[in-house]
Parts: sequence; C-alpha cells; structure tokens
Amino acid sequence: MALMDFIKKQFIDVLQWTEEGDGTLAWRFPMSGMEIQNGGTLVVRESQMAIFVNEGKVADVFGPGTYKLTTQTLPVLTYLKNWDKLFESPFKSDVYFFSTRQQIDQKWGTPQPITIRDKDFGAVRLRAFGNYAFRVADPKLFHTEISGTRESYPVGDLEGQLRGLVLQNISNAIAGSGLPFLDLAANQVMFADALTKELAPLFAKLGLLIENLTVQNVSLPEELQKILDQKIGMGMVGNDMAKFMQYQTAQAIPKFAENSGGGSGIAGDAMGLGAGVALGQVMAQNLQQGLQGGGNAAPAAAAVAAAASGVKPEDVMATLEKLGELKSKGILTQEEFDAKKSELLKKLI
Repeated sequence: MALMDFIKKQFIDVLQWTEEGDGTLAWRFPMSGMEIQNGGTLVVRESQMAIFVNEGKVADVFGPGTYKLTTQTLPVLTYLKNWDKLFESPFKSDVYFFSTRQQIDQKWGTPQPITIRDKDFGAVRLRAFGNYAFRVADPKLFHTEISGTRESYPVGDLEGQLRGLVLQNISNAIAGSGLPFLDLAANQVMFADALTKELAPLFAKLGLLIENLTVQNVSLPEELQKILDQKIGMGMVGNDMAKFMQYQTAQAIPKFAENSGGGSGIAGDAMGLGAGVALGQVMAQNLQQGLQGGGNAAPAAAAVAAAASGVKPEDVMATLEKLGELKSKGILTQEEFDAKKSELLKKLI
C-alpha cells in the first residue's frame, strides 16, 4: 500500500511563478498531492521573491535567481526538518511567491472635507486627492501580517487600508513639517514629501515600501483661497509695505474706473476692498511712482485721492475693521496698523 501511495505521488522538479495579469501581490504554489524533489529547481524572476513555509513557520527567503534545492540552499528548512545530512527523499513544504513590482497609480482622496490645525489660521477645512505607488519590500513580514495562507492576495484587497492610512495622516504630515499650510498648499511637491515621510514607517510595518506619492490638487475654502492668491501676488512685490500699498491699489483701479460716475460709491468701494490702507497722501505718492506713464490710469488715481477727502464715519469704521483683519493675518504689523488708524481717525475731526 505504501508503495502504491509513493507511485501515485507527483514530484515537482521546477517551482516558478509566471505572473498573469496585474494586481497580484502574493501567490501560493499549488502543492496538493505533490512533493518537492530533492535537487529540484526554484526559479525566482526579477521583480519577485519567494519564501518556504514549513508547518506554519516561515523558513527560507529567496530573491531573484535560480536555485538548486539542497541543504545548502535551504538552511533554515534543514534545521526545522532536522536534516543533519543531505536529504535524499522528496519533501512537502508550502512555497509562496511575491511580486515586488511597483503597484502604480493607486488613488487616494478625501471623500469629505477634513479639518486640520494650522498655526496661521487655527483650523482649515480642505479637500485633496492624488495617487501613490508602493511595492512589497519584506515578503516575510507581508506574509505574516497581511497575505497569510491565502492562495493569492490581490492589490484590491489592500487598497482601502492603504487609502485610509493616507487620509488619516494628512494632518500629521502638515503638523510635522512645521510649515504653515499656505506654504504647503502653494507647493504641492513639498506637501507630498511631508506626507510620504509620515507614511513610510506605517507602510514598513506591513512589509511595504511607499515609492512615491503625489498631491494633484488641494481645494481650499473660498476665503482661504483668496488669501493664498493674495500671498502669491505679494510674492511679486516682496514684503515692502509701500509696494504692498501699490499692489493693492493697482488691483482696485479697474473697479474705480468702471464706477467713475458713482460719486460716494467710489469711496465705499475703496474702503471695502481693503485698499483703504492705501488712501491719503502716502497712497497717492506710491500710486504715482508705481503707475508712471499709465495714461488711462491717471483719472482713476485721481478718483482714489478724491475719495479720501469725503470719507463718511461709517466708512472709516469699516476700514478699521478691514485693517484689523489684515493685522490679525500678519499682513500688517502693529505699528503699521496704529499709524493707519491714527490717520483715518484724523479724517473724522
């Protein structure tokens, strides 16, 4: 009977995995009714790794190459099997292959706006999306932590877990970078680097390596987006206060020109736009310096100067509120705020 059982057995001479299709991370070699022949061949292709598992214990791990299976090439399995000399009979062991290729274009995104802490704004709600790529780097750890004894383990079974890790660590990445959110939002590569750094150890615990991550879009609340646009515009003129006044006035001029027949409406527009910080003689001088040779801009510049001479008390209060907002956001210093406050209050006397 034992002889018949031996004859019925099938012996494996070559163990290999020819991947078919994309998206399989782990694959178990079919061993049902078969044993591995002594001196058999193990073929591990580039972008693959393989492990032998004996009675639930991970034994030997193989990288790319072709191996003749002997006690020399299976030292851990030899120890577990108590082979004190060259084994001569076939043996049974589970063999798992792992794909170490990059799994690219894995999507991530915020299904709902998330709230993050920021040192400039206190709290910011944002949406973001992008993609990332990863690979299996430690097949032994991936086997024990993720894929286990399954016949195959596809990428799709891991997508939700990895996407959750990305979303969970967005706020940690921003906080850990030590940079204001506006700086990160304006530089998406910097944002992606900070997030990748935060995720790397978490992926490593699963036997994975995150190769790269991109932030393709960051959607901000409308008010915060306006501030970001203003910050980008200010980058063109630097931090000089006089240039800032010139920049603000240049933005306001087209609107003043359109409403040149509006009388008191012009003054109201000047106040409401935050260009009130540029009203008065200082603004008139900066405007003349910054717009020399402007031609059609001259009537608008005169309208700005004229608006300052007939300011209503409610307009002054509205301007002070705007100045307070600029100061709280760091655009104006306390000294600049106090100077403009004094100048505006004088207009009420």
